[in-house]
Amino acid sequence: MDRKAVIDIGTNSIKLYVAERTSDGSLTSVVDKNNIARLGEGMGDTGILQPEAIARNAQAVAEFAGLARDSGAQEIVAVGTMALRTAKNAADFVSVVQNLSGVDVRVIPGEEEAGLAYLAVLSGIGASAGRLAVCDVGGGSTEFIFGGDAGVDRRFSINLGAVKVSDGYLASDPPSPEQVDLAMSFVLDALRANRVDAARPVDRLIGIGGTVTSMGSVKLKMAEYDPDLIQGAALSRDDVDELIRLFCSVSLDDRRRIVGLQPKRAEVIIGGACIVRCIMECLDVPELTMSDRGLRHGLMFQLFQR
Repeated sequence: MDRKAVIDIGTNSIKLYVAERTSDGSLTSVVDKNNIARLGEGMGDTGILQPEAIARNAQAVAEFAGLARDSGAQEIVAVGTMALRTAKNAADFVSVVQNLSGVDVRVIPGEEEAGLAYLAVLSGIGASAGRLAVCDVGGGSTEFIFGGDAGVDRRFSINLGAVKVSDGYLASDPPSPEQVDLAMSFVLDALRANRVDAARPVDRLIGIGGTVTSMGSVKLKMAEYDPDLIQGAALSRDDVDELIRLFCSVSLDDRRRIVGLQPKRAEVIIGGACIVRCIMECLDVPELTMSDRGLRHGLMFQLFQR
């Protein structure tokens, strides 16, 4: 039995993925869990991780490390993304995690994060003819990968995530239509400033990450999340518009009770949905194909290729 574990520490959530390589060389999922622990909570523009967030997230990593070991993982690889890339006191968090669980956290650059996301998509849905775009809308950043039949030609990360948009523009409960319009305008300006629209035409847009899969789960009214139903399913522009209207029609408490939405994601789902909608507009695509795969799958694939 050859099992490995990946812990993905993001701005909004921490994910654990344990997989094993079977006799035919393929990978089989053993554990795939997430904890919306909000590492970036209260960070704002100060660039300082808050003590409560550090303690809460370090404990979450320790619990996942324990679960990974109990599941038979011989190797645990932990990576940090946008919150740890930008935090002035990221080293404090890394130290607390090491002391608490014995796990070393490697903070990866945005370009590597984007590359792992692309690898995850190809291992799940596969490349199709024409031009492919992949977006990973996270809590603190959004990664983009563009490629075609000849492979990847552009990959980058933008400091634009569901937490930043929600905290900065959607403060009312629920947000007003005017606030949503301002949030959309801000997101579109950020996308265009980073020349996302220069990637057109795109034949297929694939979305990964918790924002996208949560939107799909709500659309499909999943009382219990089923990754097989998400994988390869589509979200149209009308679907996204309808989801934003639904999320904005109720208070935060009622949003937490929406079927298919994890209660802890209710605080930032509107900001994330606005980003998804603006990406579709910026790339001028009618729909987005959802993938349940993410950074953790790409990194796992890479670990077993060593």
